[in-house]
Amino acid sequence: MSDGLTWQLLRQRERPIRASFLELFFDLAFIFALTRLSQILLADLSGVEAFRTLLLFAAIWWVWFVTAWSADWFDPRAPLIVVLLLWVMFGDLLMAAAVPTAFTEHALLFAGAYVAIHLGRAALLIPALRGHPLQVRTARVAIWFAVSGVLWLVGAAVAPAREALWATALVLEYALARLGWPTPGLGRSSWPDLRVSGEHLSERYEQIFIIALGELILMSGVAYSQGGLDRDRTVAFVLAFLTAVALGRLYLVPAGARLGRAIDEAGPPGSKLALLAGYLHLIMIAGVLATSIAMELAIAEPRSHDPARLFVSAAGPVLFLVGRVLLTAVVHHRLPWPRLIGVPVLVAGGFASAGLPLLGASSVTVGLLALIIVADAFVDRHTRGAVELGTGG
Repeated sequence: MSDGLTWQLLRQRERPIRASFLELFFDLAFIFALTRLSQILLADLSGVEAFRTLLLFAAIWWVWFVTAWSADWFDPRAPLIVVLLLWVMFGDLLMAAAVPTAFTEHALLFAGAYVAIHLGRAALLIPALRGHPLQVRTARVAIWFAVSGVLWLVGAAVAPAREALWATALVLEYALARLGWPTPGLGRSSWPDLRVSGEHLSERYEQIFIIALGELILMSGVAYSQGGLDRDRTVAFVLAFLTAVALGRLYLVPAGARLGRAIDEAGPPGSKLALLAGYLHLIMIAGVLATSIAMELAIAEPRSHDPARLFVSAAGPVLFLVGRVLLTAVVHHRLPWPRLIGVPVLVAGGFASAGLPLLGASSVTVGLLALIIVADAFVDRHTRGAVELGTGG
């Protein structure tokens, strides 16, 4: 049975692994989810709604991440895996649809879809993997998702405890993944057990980040189209586009293109790096989402002086840059000084622009991002020149 499954269900590791059409099709649900999440904060920028949005986003990200990790092991052309990916995609769409009212009348739909995704994955894979070592790994994960599922469903039923129970469930799931899903009687998964293809997973990270940038451009375009196309809104739309370009450049250079190589060269411990990269992408994409919200607000009301809106305008790029600095640190084992210095500079710029309208604050942010990119390019060129000189190149 195991040998048959190796050919019928599992990917052949000796072949290059690229993202399949079905994986990219699955990502469409993530676009929908991001647009729903942004609508929550557009309607209410309070701290309570920000925390709730973070919880919902962390759950949606976890669905994407676990699915991307699973897809690394299985052949997406296998009928069972096709069914699995479509199952997860439909569940993700249900979660996204419930996002605006996930803490009111549709809590059970959101939580139920989330639990059904994870337990449904196990229900499909565990029987199919009979006799294969992956069956035990899948069982470990399923048991813990069943435990956390109780927290999700009880939270959906008990409104006063909803935030606390859902937050506890997410902390449990994220922590257990880092610990290898330790399960009484089944042990825990080692890093060799969790080994993934760095090329494939890094490609998936890049694709989902581009989708997040796409949501920024899409929603900015919608806000601009609906806002009247006047001079101030045109300037705000240009700033939104430049912000997306800046974030894309800061993401891709340099670690974005080298993450896969670092994962593969690390051998079995590369799984730990791949998991950590998943956590850091959560931070970066949260920053992009916050930036998208800020750009929509700047386009809709460019002359607004609302402190909460000004805060979001600075917080998004700062959050992204923090995640990006940490990604460079774990991939290259060094700190990118221009970006590291850029974090407090962006914070200071946010305070300095507190008296400006949203359009002015967005201009300051774009200008500071441009300066960080220029400084980053200068340091990188100087470093490469010193290396070439030292090697006689």
